[in-house]
Amino acid sequence: MRQTTINVETLRAWLDRGQPVTVLDIRPASERAEWQIPGSMHVDAYAALKAHDPHALAGVELPADRTVVTVCGAGATSLIAARQLRERGLQAFSLAGGMKSWSLAWNSAEVSILGCEAQIVQVRRTGKGCLSYLIGSKEVATVIDAALEPEVYLDLAQHYGWTIKCVLDTHVHADHLSRSRKLVEQCGAALFLPDQQRVSYPFTAVRDGDVLATGPARLVALHTPGHTAESTCYLLDGKALFTGDTLFLAGVGRPDLEASPAEVQARAHMLYHSLQRLLTLPPETLILPGHTAEPVAFDGKALAKSLAEVRAQVKLLHLPEDIFVTTLLARIPPTPPNHHAIVKLNEAGLFPEGDPGYAKRSMELEVGANRCAVA
Repeated sequence: MRQTTINVETLRAWLDRGQPVTVLDIRPASERAEWQIPGSMHVDAYAALKAHDPHALAGVELPADRTVVTVCGAGATSLIAARQLRERGLQAFSLAGGMKSWSLAWNSAEVSILGCEAQIVQVRRTGKGCLSYLIGSKEVATVIDAALEPEVYLDLAQHYGWTIKCVLDTHVHADHLSRSRKLVEQCGAALFLPDQQRVSYPFTAVRDGDVLATGPARLVALHTPGHTAESTCYLLDGKALFTGDTLFLAGVGRPDLEASPAEVQARAHMLYHSLQRLLTLPPETLILPGHTAEPVAFDGKALAKSLAEVRAQVKLLHLPEDIFVTTLLARIPPTPPNHHAIVKLNEAGLFPEGDPGYAKRSMELEVGANRCAVA
């Protein structure tokens, strides 16, 4: 039987290599607004295709010399689209699992920092907006905020000639399942988490001012409560700051997840003071956040800005404390889907993989765009 679908890894590899491919998103515009594949083309043909209208894509012009991959929410209606395009003589496939499966797609970019003892690779979960980091120095590597399967980090480390010895999280995540414990179990690295009583599995606690080594490079822990009580940033050799969900390139962290109204107010004030502390760092400090609110292009360009650039762009950083808190709380976006379930799994160090439906369950839990930032 002629192949009619491709999986996420195949499409990810094609885009990563720059292979000529047209991704045709046939979802309703409202669904596409939530999240999309970078560089994809859109035609709102979902209703017509679901009704099996043979002319649903008749007016869509596509280059005959490029492979077409059709995409919908779960991969069913896009099959109809691919069949119609093949009837026109195009080489067309449907993305198996649709945008739900695309949640785990990723790409990477090297981060250049003049005079830094370490190399940094930004690992971008383009289907979800999660940003994690592989830091290598003298054949030793550290991973921060692992959000993808362990094999991704292990393969990248092998490519660079590094051995992962240390795995860190910036906080207990609420929008995606942490893979840090899973990575540690596979590679034997040490697991470090910010000091707190939430997590029930073994780890080494990181406190404000602690210094962690990656070869000759040094990571200094800066306790920055606000997004969560334990949120911690890591400063690499005084030059790059891994901010988790405390500070983003165009916004700041939200203080409301898993918190009572009184806790939300208290956290918002904590966040203000944490951000003010970060603003005392040198203006050239490179900010490397834990998330982005946009799909990440397969362009190899790191998502990073100097602290001076972030300060100029994020207007919230210029407000007095009381106005900052009032404005922040008024702008909080909708909560991430399934965040209660995700937090419980992350606190227990569990991963929903003990049954045949693991892959589907994890995709269902993590569906949707990142919603950790307040701009």
